[in-house]
Amino acid sequence: MNARTKRSSKTKRWPARVTKHSNALDLKPDVFKSKDPHKIALSLKRSAEHSKRRKAKPYQSAMSMLNFYINRAGKNLPQKRKRVLERAKDALREAFGRK
Repeated sequence: MNARTKRSSKTKRWPARVTKHSNALDLKPDVFKSKDPHKIALSLKRSAEHSKRRKAKPYQSAMSMLNFYINRAGKNLPQKRKRVLERAKDALREAFGRK
């Protein structure tokens, strides 16, 4: 067996732990499950602006968390969910006046 097949279920789910227990942002539960891109963007913006532990500016922290979630889901992310999350990026840019 190689190292990849020997992983415990604990190490397999680290992205879920990151989004739940991020050291930079306090995210609302199930924020990425919303079907409304605008709602996702506003929630991320609110979390980023109120966080005292983030290392980057609020926009960068919020966009990084969104990208992290999209990238870690990879091929397992249904196309419909990916479209919503990609639209959330645009809504986040707009919310921060970056468009």
